[in-house]
Amino acid sequence: MQEENNEPIDEEFGNQETITKVTGMYKDWFLDYASYVILERAVPGIKDGFKPVQRRILHSMKDLDDGRYNKVANIVGHTMQYHPHGDASIADAMVQIGQKELLIDMQGNWGNILTGDSAAASRYIEARLSKFALDVVFNPKTTEWQSSYDGRRKEPIDLPVKFPMLLAQGAEGIAVGLSTKILPHNFNELIDASIKHLKGKNFSIVPDFLTGGIADVSNYNDGKRGGKIRVRAKISQIDKKTLVINEIPFGTTTSSLIDSILKANDKGTIKIKQIEDNTAANVEILVHLPPGISPDKTIDALFAFTNCENSISPLCCVIDDNKPVFIGVSEVLRRSTDHTVELLKMELEIQLNELEEQWHFASLERIFIENRIYRDIEEQETWEGVIKAIDEGLKPHIKHLKRAITEEDIVRLTEIRIKKISKFDIDKAKQFIESLEDKIAEVKNHLANLIDFAIDYFKNLKLKYGKGKERLTEIRLFDDIVATKVVMRNTKLYVNREEGFVGTSLKKDEYVDDCADIDDIIVFRRDGVMMITKVDSKTFVGKDIIHIAVFKKNDKRTVYNMIYRDGKSGPSYMKRFNVTGVTRDKEYDLTAGTKGSSVLYFTANPNGEAETVSIVLRAVGSIKKLKWDIDFSDLAIKGRSSKGNTVTKYAIKKIELKSEGVSTLKPRKIWFDETVQRLNVDERGDLLGEFRGEDRLLIINQKGIVKTIKPELTTHFDNDMIVLEKWIPQKPISAIYFDGEKEKYFIKRFMIDNPNKEEVFISEHPKSQLEIVSTDYRPMAEITFSKRSIENMTINLEEFIAVKGIKALGNQLTSDKIKQVTLLESLPYVPEEVDDVEVNDEEVIENEDITFELDGEIEDDKNNDEKDSNGQIKLF
Repeated sequence: MQEENNEPIDEEFGNQETITKVTGMYKDWFLDYASYVILERAVPGIKDGFKPVQRRILHSMKDLDDGRYNKVANIVGHTMQYHPHGDASIADAMVQIGQKELLIDMQGNWGNILTGDSAAASRYIEARLSKFALDVVFNPKTTEWQSSYDGRRKEPIDLPVKFPMLLAQGAEGIAVGLSTKILPHNFNELIDASIKHLKGKNFSIVPDFLTGGIADVSNYNDGKRGGKIRVRAKISQIDKKTLVINEIPFGTTTSSLIDSILKANDKGTIKIKQIEDNTAANVEILVHLPPGISPDKTIDALFAFTNCENSISPLCCVIDDNKPVFIGVSEVLRRSTDHTVELLKMELEIQLNELEEQWHFASLERIFIENRIYRDIEEQETWEGVIKAIDEGLKPHIKHLKRAITEEDIVRLTEIRIKKISKFDIDKAKQFIESLEDKIAEVKNHLANLIDFAIDYFKNLKLKYGKGKERLTEIRLFDDIVATKVVMRNTKLYVNREEGFVGTSLKKDEYVDDCADIDDIIVFRRDGVMMITKVDSKTFVGKDIIHIAVFKKNDKRTVYNMIYRDGKSGPSYMKRFNVTGVTRDKEYDLTAGTKGSSVLYFTANPNGEAETVSIVLRAVGSIKKLKWDIDFSDLAIKGRSSKGNTVTKYAIKKIELKSEGVSTLKPRKIWFDETVQRLNVDERGDLLGEFRGEDRLLIINQKGIVKTIKPELTTHFDNDMIVLEKWIPQKPISAIYFDGEKEKYFIKRFMIDNPNKEEVFISEHPKSQLEIVSTDYRPMAEITFSKRSIENMTINLEEFIAVKGIKALGNQLTSDKIKQVTLLESLPYVPEEVDDVEVNDEEVIENEDITFELDGEIEDDKNNDEKDSNGQIKLF
């Protein structure tokens, strides 16, 4: 290095830093190192899909291949002849290849990708090439060779791989300035895509993982930079207190998954009682829940707060023409398939050349022996004379040959043994030549129809090796889980209203609600100011708090009713509004903004309720009307910044609650999205109906289990569900089923007596099976029997049996084997009309607490009770 600044140092300022310029070898070394790491270590080649160390391992295994297993340590040592790095890196790379279960036939403990257990030492495990690897990876005749790092041996530049190996195995590496992450894809799907490409059809490929699980590939972006996939564990519910994880996401192990669940439990975002790992050949993690914890909500919480859901960002970077390039996996497959076609063409051309050479020499051999040309050399005394004599003897018989005779051909003729000449069979020689001609014609036909030959090649690969390589990862669209909706609220929120503090550490003050660390809280003050802030141990939000709650973002059903005075002596206004989203820690003035404004009345209504209140004025001056009622339901719900409607310009003495209100919101429409198996209010999927607070969903599955549930958006549904609809208690459920114990078919109709209980309505014998179920009022069904001699039967289920209890066996339909039951169009249903009831002036109709007297006023015992200011309604 040379110093750029050679001026003397000023003694007054002491030693100063000098600027140095990097020159010489240092200038290029970093670039050389970066190029080496990119090209020779971290990034796979597009032609064969291997990194250099993988290529050298497979080449060494081919060198050592004798059909038997070799010690991995022996293979590693042999690979070091080609690979300029240590044995540990070679052994690790070999284990990774083996765990992908494609190229290496393993013996011994090679580790476990499910549990994360490492492989045994290389001296204890053995390996050999798989039959698939021997078929598609190697062919020395089509391989280009180069000198090894020390020049002592030859190694392949690229292995002649006739399969999209890079996409089947995947690859991951970090180089200098770039990285690559290519996800593995399904063996059979890659073959199908290659065939489609050869046929000129469009195709798409998505990842598939040996760990199984579920993946949302909607943003895969063909594996390019900027894409993303989400992977989830497969979680199911055994019972109300136990969940089981049977498949884990790619990139995790059972150990890391369990650790993440325990950490989330310690943080309080989820709540579990115990976790049990029963993983052996297959994953089985049991998650035991405490009493009172929702399994559905816990499943969502596992996805939101643990490694049960991960996000993977693919980045397809490969080496092409000695340079790194970023392309999509579809382009990788196209390039790989085209390269396979080129290799197949090369193999066919080599095979054709070999067959033609065999045919050429077999023809020469036949001419040489059949025409006894070998006798012409008896009188020759020199080698040149022998060659010339044979050449002259062959000339009259070689017009049909495809190429000229060379001296090498003649030398080979002289090497024919006397024994072969004496036992030469002309007929066999003709048959052999004809067989060669057939093979030549076949190879030429393959070359002429190269694409069809390549398609057949891929089909044969799938037929030979595709069994047992079916897709393991389920492809599904994921619904977005809102963390605040599924978090376990294990922290208590407190408030000091007068001093204006809120937080989880104020345990001596007023308890508000359970909350979680990730929650936001909404606060309303007496001065009409609202703000939203994060849950913390202690936060000052302003004095005179009138309402505080855990905030639900985008909640359009919670409606706030408010009456406030504008300024110290101004008029009073009333308003209804909701809060769907605001900037955190910003104060919002809900009044008209006049200094001295004050909230006189405030309620928070989770379902949009609108109460009636009595306004009482102060007796000042000549005011005639001091009291009147106002119904909040007459007021439209507007934005929080609206001024509101005028109540009065006079001073209000007090506001009294006259009657509690009912919801002014429309019933909530709920849809079911079959793609993600979830309920939603975003108009995705099929509309189930409009639901009020008391309405429920009816669910029936193929096992004959019926239940009703509240339509909560977090509910999970089983795959064997056959009925999902709004439950109408008056509608009977009709079913045709096979009783395994009696070995007969029965029909039953029943109502649900206990909506809170899950019940089985067919017999619980293992062979019992539900044929059809209908929730129509008057269903019709057609029965097709297995015996052709029995005619089809049409059944009116309403006439066949009356509505009975859910535990009733039903009426016997038949003991003959039924082939199929088909529901027909139901008969029209006309609801029964209720006759009008005539009453006298003196008659009284009673209904619970409310009594209606026809000749008097309406009396409501509930509403006549005087309400105080305690409870949910706050009165000031």
